[in-house]
Amino acid sequence: MSAAASYVTDTEVTGAEPVGVTLPNPVRRILVVDDSRAQRRILSSSLSRQGYEVIEAATGDEALAICREQDLDLILSDWMMPGMDGLELCEAFRALPREGYVYFILLTSKTDKGAVAQGLDVGADDFLAKPVNPDELRARINAGGRILSMERELHQTNRLVSSTLAEIQSLYNSLDRDLIEARKMQQSLVREKYRDMGTAEVSLLLKPCGHVGGDLVGFFEAGPDKLAFYSIDVSGHGIASALLTARLASYLSDGSPAHNIALEASLDGSYTSRPPELVAKELNALLLNDIQSEHYFTMLLGYIDLKTGAVDLSQCGHPNAVVLTQDGNTRFVGDGGMPIGLIDGATFQSQRLQLGPGDRLLFYSDGFTECADSQGRLLDEDGFSKLLVKNRDATNENLFDLLVWDLDAYSGGQDLGDDLSCVMVTYKPDCA
Repeated sequence: MSAAASYVTDTEVTGAEPVGVTLPNPVRRILVVDDSRAQRRILSSSLSRQGYEVIEAATGDEALAICREQDLDLILSDWMMPGMDGLELCEAFRALPREGYVYFILLTSKTDKGAVAQGLDVGADDFLAKPVNPDELRARINAGGRILSMERELHQTNRLVSSTLAEIQSLYNSLDRDLIEARKMQQSLVREKYRDMGTAEVSLLLKPCGHVGGDLVGFFEAGPDKLAFYSIDVSGHGIASALLTARLASYLSDGSPAHNIALEASLDGSYTSRPPELVAKELNALLLNDIQSEHYFTMLLGYIDLKTGAVDLSQCGHPNAVVLTQDGNTRFVGDGGMPIGLIDGATFQSQRLQLGPGDRLLFYSDGFTECADSQGRLLDEDGFSKLLVKNRDATNENLFDLLVWDLDAYSGGQDLGDDLSCVMVTYKPDCA
C-alpha cells in the first residue's frame, strides 16, 4: 500500500455497532488481505468483534497459499498492493479448483467504470471505496452472505437431485433387469412356436413392443382329432398386462388338461373341448368376479377338426380372423363381439368356417392393422391383406418374419408402438 493511500480507523469501521452480534448469513471465516499491518489489524479487530473468524495475509502470494489450504467464506482484499495486487489475486483465486463459492470484495480508491468492469471480469463480486464506511461494509458482507446462502442452498439441492437421480437410476436398472427376466418368462409361455399335427400345422408369433406386453397366443390339443388355438390382447402395456396374460395362459394350458378352462373330462378320463362361446363366458366371469382386474382383453378362440378342416370359433372384440387361401386370396371372417371383462353377464357367440386344402387361418393382434405410416395412416385390413398376398409363398416362421419386415417398412422405421402376435393354422389334409 502506498504512503498516500487512505486508511480507515477503528472508529470508522466499527461505528456504534454492537459487539458479538450473530448475523443471519453463512459468512463465518473472512480473509483480510492488505500489505499494511495497521490496516489489517483495524479491519480484523472490527470483524472479530462482529463474530467473524478472521485470517490475515500481507501479500497476494501469502493469501493465495492460505486459499489453497483453508476453507473461506469471504475475501476482503485491497486492490493496490506491491507484487501481486488484488486484481491479480482475484483472478488467480478464481482459477483454483474449489467446491464451494467464496465471495470476493475489493477495497479500492478507484472509482472509474473501467476499473470496476475490469474487476468484475476477473471474478470480483463487489467493491468498497476507501475509506471504508462501517455501515456499507456490514451491508456488503450481508449481501455476500445472501449470495452464499443461495449458492449453498442450490449446491445442496443439486446434491439432493444428483443423489435422487442416482437412486432412481439404480431402481431403473433393477427394474430393467427384472423386466428383461419378465420378458424371458413371458416368451416362455409360448413353449412351442411350431407343431405339425399331420393334417395341420400351427405356428405362433409373439413380439412385445417393449420389455413385456399384453399379447398372448397359444394352442393345445382339445380331444381326439381336434386342435384349439387362440389369440389374446390384454388392454394396456407393461407389467400389469403381462401378469394378466400369464394368468390367462394358466387357464389355457397345454400341459395341464385338468386345469384348462376350455376342456372338460369325459367318463373314460379323456378330455374334450367345451364350446368356445362358453369358454369366453366363463373367462368373463372369472375376470370380473375372481381376478377383479382393471384390465379387459380381446380374444379369438378356435377349434379345428383335423379330419375335416371345420373350424368353430368365438370372437370377443378381437380383430377379424383372416383366411389366406391356397390360390392366394384373402377372406376376413368375424363380426366383432364383446371384449372379455367389461360387462358382467355378457354373452358370446360362435361361428363355423371351413378350411380347404392349403388354406391358412390367422388370428392376429391389432398391432398389424393399426400400424401407422409417417403420415399417421393405418394399414387396416386392406393393407394387411396385400401384405399377406405379397408373401403368400412363404410359410410358418418365414411368413411372420416377412410380415414384420414389411410393417417396419410401412411405418418408416418408427417404433410400431404395439405388440405383434399371431397364430396361424395351415390345413393340409393331403399330407396325412
